Amino acid sequence: MARAIALRSDFTGPDLRRLARGSKDASQARGLLAMAVIYDGGTRSEAALLGSVTLQIVRDWVVRFNAEGPEGLCDRKSAGPVPLLNDAHRAALLEIIDRGPIPPIHGVVRWRLCDLGQWLFEEFQVSVSPQTLSRTLRGMGLHKLSARPKHHAQAAGAIEAFTKTSPRRWKALPRTRAAASTGWKSGSPMKRE
Repeated sequence: MARAIALRSDFTGPDLRRLARGSKDASQARGLLAMAVIYDGGTRSEAALLGSVTLQIVRDWVVRFNAEGPEGLCDRKSAGPVPLLNDAHRAALLEIIDRGPIPPIHGVVRWRLCDLGQWLFEEFQVSVSPQTLSRTLRGMGLHKLSARPKHHAQAAGAIEAFTKTSPRRWKALPRTRAAASTGWKSGSPMKRE
């Protein structure tokens, strides 16, 4: 059977209990109390029972405690997966978007996400989904914009001439003869003159 890893000597059981009382992190407090049991001469199994964990977790706590002290027992946020696109990929992507596509070379007249994904694969052998590419472009401050289509033979000023405008001032309609002959008083529909 392997020998247990020794704890560092700059702490004692009462020190760790005091730190556990002042801790805001429940996992850290549980680990500190388990380490206090070991400092007081208890077994690793007793520490695991107190912390409601397995012996392997207690061993991991001991290794982290020896390396980093009480802060090593705090919960940490996972770093997450490594991004598919690094800074060089993003810079090249930004440059090609700014330049725009060249139809004879790229085969498209405007960039779509699938076209940019294909270009990234051809240039860097990086396969990126359209959703990931969209999220990356938004993170770089780029947004999808579409130009309004314009016919090549459109006359200058044709749109302005076609646009309808409202009259500047609405005029009241003249009172019709039928409304005047009924004898109803305006403003009070129930009273007759």
